[in-house]
Amino acid sequence: MRIACSVPLLGLAVGGAALASGDAAVPDNFANMSLEELSDVRVVSVSKREERLGDAAASIFVITAEDLRRAGARSLPEALRLAPNLHVAAAPGGTYAITARGFSGNGTNKQLVMIDGRSIYSPLFSGVFWDAQYLPMDSIERIEVVSGPGGTLWGTNAMNGVINIITKPAAAMAGSALDASWGRLQSGLAFSHGAGADGGAWRAYAMDYAMPTGARLNGRKLGDGWHFAQAGLRRDWQWGRDAFTLQGDIYRSNKGQVATREIPRPPQAHLRGANLLAHWTRQLQDGGSWSLLAYLDHTEREHTGTFHDTLNVLDVQGTYNLPQFGRHALALGAGYRFARDNVTNVSGIAFLPPRARLRWGSLFAQDTVTLSDQFNLIAGLRLERNAYTGTEFLPNLRLAWKPADDALLWTSLSRTVRAPTRLDRDTYIVQGALSLRAGPHFESEVARVLELGYRQQLGSRASYSVTLFGARYDRLRTVTAVRLPTLFTITNDMEGKTRGVEAWGNLQLAPDWRLGAGFTAMHEKFKMKPGVLDIANSTRENFDPTHTARLRSSWSLAEGRDLDVTVRRVGRLRHTEIPAYTALDLNLNWRLRPGLDLQFGASNALDRDHEETPGTQVSSPRLSLGRGVYVRVISRF
Repeated sequence: MRIACSVPLLGLAVGGAALASGDAAVPDNFANMSLEELSDVRVVSVSKREERLGDAAASIFVITAEDLRRAGARSLPEALRLAPNLHVAAAPGGTYAITARGFSGNGTNKQLVMIDGRSIYSPLFSGVFWDAQYLPMDSIERIEVVSGPGGTLWGTNAMNGVINIITKPAAAMAGSALDASWGRLQSGLAFSHGAGADGGAWRAYAMDYAMPTGARLNGRKLGDGWHFAQAGLRRDWQWGRDAFTLQGDIYRSNKGQVATREIPRPPQAHLRGANLLAHWTRQLQDGGSWSLLAYLDHTEREHTGTFHDTLNVLDVQGTYNLPQFGRHALALGAGYRFARDNVTNVSGIAFLPPRARLRWGSLFAQDTVTLSDQFNLIAGLRLERNAYTGTEFLPNLRLAWKPADDALLWTSLSRTVRAPTRLDRDTYIVQGALSLRAGPHFESEVARVLELGYRQQLGSRASYSVTLFGARYDRLRTVTAVRLPTLFTITNDMEGKTRGVEAWGNLQLAPDWRLGAGFTAMHEKFKMKPGVLDIANSTRENFDPTHTARLRSSWSLAEGRDLDVTVRRVGRLRHTEIPAYTALDLNLNWRLRPGLDLQFGASNALDRDHEETPGTQVSSPRLSLGRGVYVRVISRF
């Protein structure tokens, strides 16, 4: 798969195939938040318990609420462009390919994404339908982006990374706010209102967004414009040591489908959904804590002439952080996930059986052992059972050394998997004389990953993080011939190796001026197993950039005015015609008066147009991204 969108999701199979919120709020005043305070931001994605960012033994980057405000981020995918350890590529119809450490051309199905602990990956193909993931941007407290395996704590789909989106508690958003934006690429209106204090608070919101149709490089319209509406409610309670959150969203979207030679005037696609989440945490007197999280998720996706999918998910998770005993800090957890999926089959494309009931169950334990004042050993294991391959073993071993209070050297060794999905096991597609059938014996894809990282805070002026990684992949997804030249099946006949580097840092040039930089580079090598013919060019399905680099300037011009400028360089995509490109994004924030902010911004300001995802000009046209300007007004009252 090349991109995580519904129509290419099926067509390309033939071609080749948390916690509800953190307790620590991020300060709002960027100018008064030093690099040392940024290192003290509390994160939960590495160990499922709060810890300083500076002490987290993983390649983790945190996007704060202030980062989102200064950059003028208007959607989750565009916000994730701020993370130097992610590759974000836009595709037609509001869809994106978002990955860490490669595999952006293979369904982008090896990255786990959560919103307040609710996993948003689809059991249909293990990836994320980004056209259904929207939030009011000012409701986000932080986004924790972990590159590297997270299977021990989070499960089988946290193969190459974890994106944990954490929203603000209701008490942090008291009052009313109106957010109106207009832009060449997207326009919208959002309203929110909240009331209450820490003991009990609530907030509600409604939002409406629209995107005009995109175009090819030759200027021809794609017909992929969309309209999206969503509303939600959150209620928080606090009773002594107990905290309870109840929140939910409901949404609806209509979007144009990209015209092809076979379907020159396709009908609109429709998306509807709702979710409800409950989260109960208790802080114990002896220093331990436990939490219980449960959610329901309903999604209905209708692409006339392609498929109609109705998915209902129930997920229950429990975590117990034991009090410190001796040198040990032990975390235990269990989870159960049930999905009922119903696909309405159409001519040429079928999921057999059309109705499926899928179950996952898991147990995990992770122990942080204090070996000395400077050394910690983290060892963990998850046992996860799925409906296709039975029980998977996901171990993790990490060693962390603090040579000084402001430095951390760490290394890790992990095994993680991507479990089969309906696309791997249940798909049957016929296009003319060609036919593809699912792999009845398709197994989990496996990764074994070694990492070495170093992070240091250089006083109040600079900080940096560097991670080296190497991974070996086995049983990767391929399309193999059963009977040439017409019959193919899905198999596990590819293996591969990757190695690379991730680095980023910050430099405080002046009290009101900060520079941030990031760089990634990766080498990939994939090959078919001996004796297997690479019929569908499977070894070329990983359309990853040779390197990425970015430089960000955050400058406070005066009281109530600041300018954010980001330059992004993305190397050419391997095995494609997509060349390297450079993008310049600007955002000017101007506080006209207390409670009234004005933003002016421009995206791709240097570039008339460029493409970010591969495709063809027939069955999967490519999106051309041109210069875009926007104006945004935010009123709080």
